[in-house]
Amino acid sequence: MEASQLAKSEWEDVVTHLERMLQSIKFGSITLVVQDGKVIQIEKNEKVRLQKK
Repeated sequence: MEASQLAKSEWEDVVTHLERMLQSIKFGSITLVVQDGKVIQIEKNEKVRLQKK
């Protein structure tokens, strides 16, 4: 296997984390950090919008 390829179990972990994050976010972004072809970090930036009174 090349260094740039993820094992199936690693892909499943990435997808599982992404699904959880996507279900819990309303406004914001999710960023994958990749190093040597592997996802090493997933970041979630969530925006909270306050209603004007």
